[in-house]
Amino acid sequence: MSFTRILLIIACTLNPLHAQESTGGPTNEKAQKTYQEALQLLHERRIDWAIDAFKKADKQDGGHCQDCQRKIIKYALEMRDWKAAEMAAAEIVAEAQGDKNAALAHFQLAAIFVNEGVTRRKDEFFPRAHDEFAKALAAVPNFPDAVFADGRALAYMKQDEAAKAQFERFVKMLPEDSPDRQRGLRYISQPEMARASMAPPFAVRTADGQRVSLDDMKGKVVLIDFWATWCAPCREALPHMREIANKFHDEPLVMLSVSLDDDEQKWKEFVERMG
Repeated sequence: MSFTRILLIIACTLNPLHAQESTGGPTNEKAQKTYQEALQLLHERRIDWAIDAFKKADKQDGGHCQDCQRKIIKYALEMRDWKAAEMAAAEIVAEAQGDKNAALAHFQLAAIFVNEGVTRRKDEFFPRAHDEFAKALAAVPNFPDAVFADGRALAYMKQDEAAKAQFERFVKMLPEDSPDRQRGLRYISQPEMARASMAPPFAVRTADGQRVSLDDMKGKVVLIDFWATWCAPCREALPHMREIANKFHDEPLVMLSVSLDDDEQKWKEFVERMG
């Protein structure tokens, strides 16, 4: 998986403590010039060179350029340069001030270890992730994302009872109708699923007002089609989607068609017009 997908899987999108405060770019004059060069390299999609430039800018700034470090993490993981990502995250841990930022820094480093362990299929990274999640929770105990993600790390370590305990702790932190809570309940009953590659939990409201959650569809094949009224290829795909719906009408198949339109009335009119 890519960095983004892994972080979704391990719950980085479960409303964490909010982002760490941005410190802007580097303060050193030479570092600022190098930082701008790195941004230009990103624009040109010369990612490897950009990473090296961000490293140089960070070094010129005395290792205090958190924007450099965050960009190193983002693009190093995209390139699967694990060492660069780990080193940048470790710098952020060392520089973190206050419990909130410390918790987020340890959480980020733990996420990298999970990413590396899953992608490289190397089990030794999961205990390291667990240690970092524990440090995040020591700083901020009421950190649902870290609790959930630690449950995943423990599941990868085959410590299912400990994983279940974390998921039980997690579900108590969330409201009843939270799709993330539903996923936690599922992992409590089936901790082995926490080691599986699963789509992130979500819930949507249908055009006729029904609430639909992914985990409500357990045991069914779910086809999710993202589309928009302004998307020509999406419109061209409609006959094919109807064909699939008709072909598997009597089978345990659920088709969710999710509009990306900002104008709700526009997509509702489109749906009605196109049947």
